[in-house]
Amino acid sequence: MTAIDLETMHGIAPVINALPGEPVPYYLASGEGLRYESGGQLWTVIARSSDTGGLFDAAFILGPRGTGAPFHSLPAHQRSYQVFEGSVQFWLPGQSRILVPGDSIHVPEGTPVAYRFLSHLTKVLFYSAPGGALDALAGSGTEVERHVYSASGSPNRLILPADARVHDLPLTDAQDVWDDQLPGGTEAYFLRSGTGDRLGWPDAVNAYGARGRNTGGRYLAVNTLAAPQPYIIRHFHRQHTENFLCVSGRIWLWANGQELLLTPGDFLHAPAGTVHSFAIEAHNTGMLGILTSDVFEPFFDVTGIETEDLVHTEGLIDPSVVMGGMKANPDLDVVVVGGPPERVRAAGL
Repeated sequence: MTAIDLETMHGIAPVINALPGEPVPYYLASGEGLRYESGGQLWTVIARSSDTGGLFDAAFILGPRGTGAPFHSLPAHQRSYQVFEGSVQFWLPGQSRILVPGDSIHVPEGTPVAYRFLSHLTKVLFYSAPGGALDALAGSGTEVERHVYSASGSPNRLILPADARVHDLPLTDAQDVWDDQLPGGTEAYFLRSGTGDRLGWPDAVNAYGARGRNTGGRYLAVNTLAAPQPYIIRHFHRQHTENFLCVSGRIWLWANGQELLLTPGDFLHAPAGTVHSFAIEAHNTGMLGILTSDVFEPFFDVTGIETEDLVHTEGLIDPSVVMGGMKANPDLDVVVVGGPPERVRAAGL
């Protein structure tokens, strides 16, 4: 983006509850987006290539027990799936796990993956980079108005991306393995909720779900567990897009002068140039941040303290550690434009 593009972005108010068709800020409440029925599941598309400048696609998959997808691979897309509700069995070649809320699986390009939902109303976030993996679904003509899958229980055809390859591989039994480490490269892996590389912030802990080394530099994912805390400084990024998903609790998001409340399942897309801030509004709030590309990864490393804890400790580190890390590392792709915003909406709560 050029400087003038960034300045223009500063003044664009977020689009509310609609996909914009161009890479500008937007907010989607849980269940909003474009909805399609595929393989007996409801796919709610929350990001397309046209909405993200080609960076990524994303959708929530909601389905009943027994639905799923066969082994298939995509030749040019890095994918991550994170469970939000219910339980689901995932397969990689020769491996299988039963995943529950907060657990995730990360699949590099060309690697086969399969899944089957094990409980009704299971909800999984699908994220794929670069964009384009959802183009076939968006052009399938299967868009629906409803916000839940069909009650008839008659699954329709599963729509896979046009370049997907289907594999005839055995569905092995699930292994009871506690996957809590990030691999050193781009191989496929499972990861349990709250594990991975963890860094302590004041009243919060950040757990990497994926580092740039795991995604070929395409994105990183950070799961934050936090206590209530006020807005941080207003800032923007020149080189990367930031995406916020509320997993649990409540989060206030301030984006280009507009204040929005995120509750579980809500999503905010903040492209480069979006001036933003956030505040945690409920105890034990969970927030998933997915950032693309991975250029912002050093920020978390230099502003946090390594920890083996799986939960935050109130007062774990002095807040000056965060600001000190920023001042000592000026090339973190963060431009501070002012102090924390003031609460405007529901200020008395």
